[in-house]
Amino acid sequence: MMISSCKTVGLLSRSCDLILENRGAAAVEFAIVLPFMLLLYVGGIELGDGMAIQVKVTDTAHIVADLTTQNTSISNATMKAILGASSATIAPYAVSNVVVTVSEISTDASGNATVTWSDSLNGTARNAGDKFTLPTSLAGQPNISLIYGEVSYRYTPNLGYTITGTVTISDSYFLFPRNSNSITRVTT
Repeated sequence: MMISSCKTVGLLSRSCDLILENRGAAAVEFAIVLPFMLLLYVGGIELGDGMAIQVKVTDTAHIVADLTTQNTSISNATMKAILGASSATIAPYAVSNVVVTVSEISTDASGNATVTWSDSLNGTARNAGDKFTLPTSLAGQPNISLIYGEVSYRYTPNLGYTITGTVTISDSYFLFPRNSNSITRVTT
């Protein structure tokens, strides 16, 4: 209706030209949508990277616990090799950002859990004799020993650092010793 009235009246022909003009519409729409597209793209990359690190952390916790359970006695050299294996597992991410701790947790006849021994890479080992709270599925079982592998990684997003800062991603794993009831930690 407006188009025909612009042509018949002949008035305000310049206004009618502007109403009918749509050459810049795509550029304006793109300028409006671009920030959202970039946010989704960058967020997807950061989320994918964080999820990949979570998988590496979980694998590392399982692997150090599993390697430990295959022994009946562990020396300093063996423990160094087990903790060193975590650097291969966490690769290609920085080993300096990971803290790996392997501990043996034992319960007494009443089911009270304490730390028997502990070793750590890039962190502080647990103190022998400290009380330990087991998960409900394992709590209260008398006279058992468990190997506890725990890993945490300080993840700093490349582009989203200003939003989230450094995020700690962690996981842990309990396994029973395979070849004996407990694993002796030899300090030689």
